[in-house]
Amino acid sequence: MSSARHFGLTVGHLPTGPHNALTDVAGVLVGHRTLSGDGLATGVTAILPHGGDLFRNKVRGAVDIVNGFGKSAGLMQVAELGLIETPILLTNTFSVAPCVEALIRRAVAANPAIGRETSTVNALVCECNDGTISDIQAMAVTQLHAFEALDAAASGPVEQGNVGAGTGMTSFGFKAGIGTASRQVEIAGAGFMLGALVLSNFGRSGDLVLPDGRRPHPRNPGEAEKGSIIVVLATDIALGDRQLQRVARRAGAGIARLGSFWGHGSGDLAIAFTTADPVAHAPQEPFQPVRRLDDNHIDKVFQAAAEATSEAVLNAMCAAKATVGRGGRRFPSLGDWLAALPESS
Repeated sequence: MSSARHFGLTVGHLPTGPHNALTDVAGVLVGHRTLSGDGLATGVTAILPHGGDLFRNKVRGAVDIVNGFGKSAGLMQVAELGLIETPILLTNTFSVAPCVEALIRRAVAANPAIGRETSTVNALVCECNDGTISDIQAMAVTQLHAFEALDAAASGPVEQGNVGAGTGMTSFGFKAGIGTASRQVEIAGAGFMLGALVLSNFGRSGDLVLPDGRRPHPRNPGEAEKGSIIVVLATDIALGDRQLQRVARRAGAGIARLGSFWGHGSGDLAIAFTTADPVAHAPQEPFQPVRRLDDNHIDKVFQAAAEATSEAVLNAMCAAKATVGRGGRRFPSLGDWLAALPESS
């Protein structure tokens, strides 16, 4: 599987984790369910902040909306309470509903008191429109596919490109999809990790700026910027939800450095969570201690978020295979474009 670094493209200066993936954050799991053939190029990608019961042991989280042209579910409560209590599912625009129901059913199966003796559960699902390549009106994604993505979630290397929710996604005129990257952060002599995973489906053809300054030639000049990107950031650094929202905002810096201006029809958002300092659903004491990083040390976290986001997008485009869309338009692989260049380029 090709990556940006395979072609000598690096973003920033911080070192990567061992897999250069979201799963470099200990405990975080990622799984895919891909649907392809018969006019379909879609699927589901599942991100589990940990492998236990997220409803009973929530993680601190936050969301930043860069441009709100989207149909995701669960973001409002995350923004209000600063907590994530289900896995995060990524899918296409018309498949949010079955994914929400799958998360609710999975949570209720583990916690029968949900909605009866205790609170309801906030299912978290984000989407991008893959209708350029896939027949989105087929509404092919089902609860079963969401369950299969959840059950496939694992640590270690993450498959990228045309996989899971990214199967039918494009960016900057190239085939894109799922991409991931990570950065190591040292604070006061201790080592930490931040990872990014993107569902990349944004960027106008011709606007892409590579880290070395090259700009691939536009294949469809004059087209509107109307895609979307979902960025999920994970870290093991103890951060409060206010800080996590600030970290999520820096994903926008990573998107912008690639040449995007977040057009009117583009849905761009970032979710950030920390695996440190989990929050019990039913704590024993009315006052709970909270650990968080001193703000004077947070710049390195901001840097890591921006770098990892940019590289994750490039990895999605380098790993993705060239695809022909529903109208016959060909979406090439950035990896193929880079491989075809003379070595002196």
